[in-house]
Amino acid sequence: MTRIHQLFDGWLQRSPDRVFLHLREGTMTYRDVGRFVDALEAELRADGVCPGDRVIVIAENCPEHLALILACSRVGAWSCGVNARMSPGEVAQFAHKADARVHYFTTAVSKAAAAHAHRFEARDSALPGLQRSPVREDAIAETGELGERVAAIIFTSGTSGTPKGVLMTHEGVTHFGRISAASRNLGEDDRSYAYLPMTHIFGLGTVLVASLYAGGTLLMRPSFDPADALDDLANQGVTQFQGPPTLFSRLLAHMEQIGVQHPPAPKLRYVYTGAGPLDMALKKRVEAAFGKPLHHGYGLSEYAGSVHLTRLNEWRHDTSTGYLVEGAETKVVDPATGRELPAGQRGEIWMRGVGLMPGYFRDPEATAAVMREGGWYASGDLGEFAADGALSVVGRLKEMIIRSGFNVYPAEVEAVLNAFPAIQRSAVVGKPEGEGNEQVIAFVELRHGATLDNDLLRAHLREHLAPYKQPSEVMLVREFPMTNSGKILKRKLLELR
Repeated sequence: MTRIHQLFDGWLQRSPDRVFLHLREGTMTYRDVGRFVDALEAELRADGVCPGDRVIVIAENCPEHLALILACSRVGAWSCGVNARMSPGEVAQFAHKADARVHYFTTAVSKAAAAHAHRFEARDSALPGLQRSPVREDAIAETGELGERVAAIIFTSGTSGTPKGVLMTHEGVTHFGRISAASRNLGEDDRSYAYLPMTHIFGLGTVLVASLYAGGTLLMRPSFDPADALDDLANQGVTQFQGPPTLFSRLLAHMEQIGVQHPPAPKLRYVYTGAGPLDMALKKRVEAAFGKPLHHGYGLSEYAGSVHLTRLNEWRHDTSTGYLVEGAETKVVDPATGRELPAGQRGEIWMRGVGLMPGYFRDPEATAAVMREGGWYASGDLGEFAADGALSVVGRLKEMIIRSGFNVYPAEVEAVLNAFPAIQRSAVVGKPEGEGNEQVIAFVELRHGATLDNDLLRAHLREHLAPYKQPSEVMLVREFPMTNSGKILKRKLLELR
């Protein structure tokens, strides 16, 4: 089975009355979801949507969005998920980039999607929970091999600039679904917490497609609320709990507020974080709270998922992303020369394999900028291998700070800051100050009820960091600017000063 919808259709034929989705308002079987998919497939075909057309879905998680992904796969169109919480300007930019035949909006679960629908003059769809825009007759479908291979476009988060449309193939996404399911022994008895947006590779690949591959069920939520998450862990049979580090940071902060140390989660057996750097302080706090190893991985949209994953039930004493997965190759190179570096030396992470994107949609310059001879993709991430083959990601090449001629990796400074008892999380950026030198500026969010003792913090920093790594300034923030996938928008932090 090499196309996304085939995974679903297989379960629909074998077990139509098995529950697939657990929602706040009830459950949906494969047969129930199949009716949604049938209705949307018929609507797409009636609207003239063809293989290689793009269908934008401005959405928060709901059965209708899931059904649209599957209906597009049946038709051969490319689903292009856009988080409904994006601004009108961002949505307009994505719509222009995608050259979409039609736009859908998950209006029943999202006021933000309903607002966007109004701006696009959307009308009712075949399903009550959706609206769709007028069909664009001038959209140009992609034909040939590319049109057949691609399943979806995922727009990058734009943490360092203008977002790009990553082309994700059916082969890459379904391959990773199998890898992801196998890495955590996912099966038909598992229930995954599905808050992660299906507009992002984490939600699409790790949660949805992996569950389709394994036959697991989804506890679907349109957004994350820590109080609701604790209730779901206690009462809804969640066995798989996954999210970016910011999810766990928010959950721990809420637990502190209500005085809970160990959340009741009687069915939980697997806890995982990805889509962002993990520091040791957060890892230890999560593992202490849940009594389980916090699994970790390294991946990105350009590879349709993870290329490294930690091993099931392995308690690691570092924050590495684990070991190479089947079908992928990685190496760490000198970014200036492309020369491969040995274990223990830091450099840029390159990758290639089954999941690698064919490129960025209609953007050959951006594609050429990241592709290297031999089919390698230059990630822009900095990492190093341990002797056992585990990969640690230490930061972004573009975020590396040059201070007094030395390299400062923000993640290293953030890990020290986050280990300070009063600090919930932090972000470190460089501020140019002339002649190729930069100041190290730290932004910190405090834990519930804490105050910051600057003298104690400075003593802590002196103990754990060389002088050139210590922040020139430490700024308090109430709330970090975030992407919708849970990443801190570092390029906006200096605007807060």
